[in-house]
Amino acid sequence: MKNRLLTTRLSYASSEIAGQLIFCVISFYLLKFYTDVYGLSAAAAGAILLFARCFDAIDAPVWGIIFEKTHSRWGRSRPWFLWLCVPFAISGVLTFVTPSVGPTAKIAYAACTYVVCSVLYTGINTPVTAILAALTPNSHERVVLTSFRMFGSKLGVLFVNLTVLLLVAKLGHGNDRRGFMLVMPMYALGTIALYLLAFRNLRETVHETKRHIPIKQSFAALKGNVPWLIIFLSSLFFWIAFIARISSAPYFFQYVLHRTDLTPIANSLDVTSLATILLLPFFCRLVSKRTVWALGLVGSVLAQVVVYFGVRANSIPEVITGWVLGFLASGIAMAMPFSLLSDSVDYGEWKGGVRAAGLLTAIGAAFCLKAGSGLGGALPAWILDYFRYVPNVAQSARSILGIELSCIWLPAVAYAIAVLPVLFYYRYERLEPQIQLELQNRRELVDREIAAQISSAT
Repeated sequence: MKNRLLTTRLSYASSEIAGQLIFCVISFYLLKFYTDVYGLSAAAAGAILLFARCFDAIDAPVWGIIFEKTHSRWGRSRPWFLWLCVPFAISGVLTFVTPSVGPTAKIAYAACTYVVCSVLYTGINTPVTAILAALTPNSHERVVLTSFRMFGSKLGVLFVNLTVLLLVAKLGHGNDRRGFMLVMPMYALGTIALYLLAFRNLRETVHETKRHIPIKQSFAALKGNVPWLIIFLSSLFFWIAFIARISSAPYFFQYVLHRTDLTPIANSLDVTSLATILLLPFFCRLVSKRTVWALGLVGSVLAQVVVYFGVRANSIPEVITGWVLGFLASGIAMAMPFSLLSDSVDYGEWKGGVRAAGLLTAIGAAFCLKAGSGLGGALPAWILDYFRYVPNVAQSARSILGIELSCIWLPAVAYAIAVLPVLFYYRYERLEPQIQLELQNRRELVDREIAAQISSAT
């Protein structure tokens, strides 16, 4: 039993590493790749990032509906690891291919490849979140599994940040276009292998109804689901803040601090968030999950203030201290919604009788991640364009101000907004033991009725 539990936890972590091998490169480096490698303007790059995420406003609910209608011998969520891992990996490679075409065709190619990659990432990442509700009915074990998932996420982020720019420079021999074209297929192979490992080892054990749920009824699971709405609003602003911070980091370290060499190191420090993520189950035993979640967001705001004072004091150690504090705090703020989404699925089933894990997860996690990422990438790009950023030259005082606004104050404001809905979560958190007990009784009653029908038929 213990071996099976450990296998499940490690396999769940591997599913997140798999996605990060491609998505981390996109989150941390795609904006800089578009402007400084592929030669797009900051305004065009921002428009592409936002367009792709707006498209996700359509595809996330569609994926959710598809997941609700999935019934296979492997379950609802698990088979999508098998079906989508190869298309997603290929799309990740094509996103960093740079064909020699005209300006308009460049924009069109970048937009198309990024949209396809984005859609497929929604398709394969949503089941990673949705399957949590099916892996175990135990709320605390869900927090533990989420911690393992976040461990996998940070491990993937660390690996990418320590290797991607180094490999691009080494394999490209000074030609970053060539370097990215050679590096991304290597990461894509790792993505496929790890998703297949998760497919092989994870099992959906929580009872799920096999009856057909109409689309309208699936959306009914959103009605009155206040804890889900709280998660949705907070997650959206969290991802705007987090992506704005990391996507503008290369500009910040190159042009504000004049330390380009610190970019991969600073981004690799994301791994420090493991210290708080792995302690998440312990924190949630000490105080409410609402309190842990809110403190993570407040800490993220304060960390941005530390970075600002570090810049004003021209102190690299102080800036790095704020940067690390930001990752430590945001680790908590990032992990909590993934765990709580499963509880909101239970709440929807308890309140409305509909268990729409795929739809709630697709909109509550995948859409927030993608929409937040789009805005978190587009807003800094537009700020840079407004403040007259010019790639690969010494920046004016005006453009330096734009970089600071993008990397420091835009994330700080978005983190602060994300705290507000969290303050109302505790009243729903208190209902979790009652919800679990009543749902268990309902499921046992259904099982007895099915057994009685089978017995009478025979």
